[in-house]
Amino acid sequence: MRQRELGKKGLNISEVGLGCWQLGADWGNEIDKSKAFNILDEAVNNGINFFDTADVYGDGRSETFIGDFLQSSSHTIKVATKFGRTADVFPNNYTEKTLRNAVENSLKRLRVDCIDLLQLHCIPTKVLKEDSIFDWLRALKQEGKIAHFGASVESVEQGLICLEKDELQSLQVIFNIFRQKLVKQLLPKASEKGVGIIVRLPLASGLLSGKFNKTTQFPENDHRNYNKNGEAFNVGETFAGLPFETGVALSNELKSFCPEGMSLTELSLRWILDHKEVTTIIPGASSTSHVFQNANSSSLPQLSAQLMQDLKQFYNDKVHKHIRGVY
Repeated sequence: MRQRELGKKGLNISEVGLGCWQLGADWGNEIDKSKAFNILDEAVNNGINFFDTADVYGDGRSETFIGDFLQSSSHTIKVATKFGRTADVFPNNYTEKTLRNAVENSLKRLRVDCIDLLQLHCIPTKVLKEDSIFDWLRALKQEGKIAHFGASVESVEQGLICLEKDELQSLQVIFNIFRQKLVKQLLPKASEKGVGIIVRLPLASGLLSGKFNKTTQFPENDHRNYNKNGEAFNVGETFAGLPFETGVALSNELKSFCPEGMSLTELSLRWILDHKEVTTIIPGASSTSHVFQNANSSSLPQLSAQLMQDLKQFYNDKVHKHIRGVY
């Protein structure tokens, strides 16, 4: 597993990490502690040393699993968590007190003295524009409660706002073959500022695995069901903002771009890693086999310049016009 540096003088982390939303069992089939440990074990055994979670995932369940795992593991693992989407905070209770309370609770669940990376969790643009919340983050960093801070954002606008804040370590963004707008302005600006890029939803909620068809059904509590059209939160967080049936058709078209012997999943993950501004991708995994497949993308050869150009043209011609929601 190759490693990359997250920001200036930052964290050296695996270029494939593990997204841990599914461990909280907020959607899909519940994952018990034994299965969670198997997934986390498979991750570290494949060279993954970066876990991404949030306090809101399962109301702390994901953080608790990770904290217990850290106690039992001899590996050096960096953990990023998030603040800002719990019911007592979102959308208008962003205070120093709620931030500090959240950090203390995350520290207890993760069973650590210092959080490696604390990220603002898709908070309102008006809050990002203010300096107050970043001042509070700097104070927590100075006190040793957090080692670094960053922001998970929903749009280019939000990302550019955050990039003007001193000491920002990272941005977490939605970036994949179906969502390429970031290439033009946000990624170069982040590189210029020395800010690391964490990519969530690299497979567009599974569309880019190529395993779905138009009749695929998802459980009632799966965000790919209840947020298919943005009913619960930003539509871009599900299927990259594409209507499901459109995404399935486009995924099937993309299969013809795959080099011989490469699956659509591998193509999609490799495409992201071939952008030098990206530090790590954090696909989720509900099984050990998913972890292995995701980790393997680090060892794949780079895509050709012509293929990268062809995929850019595919996005411009066929995908961009269908994307909905803040972007």
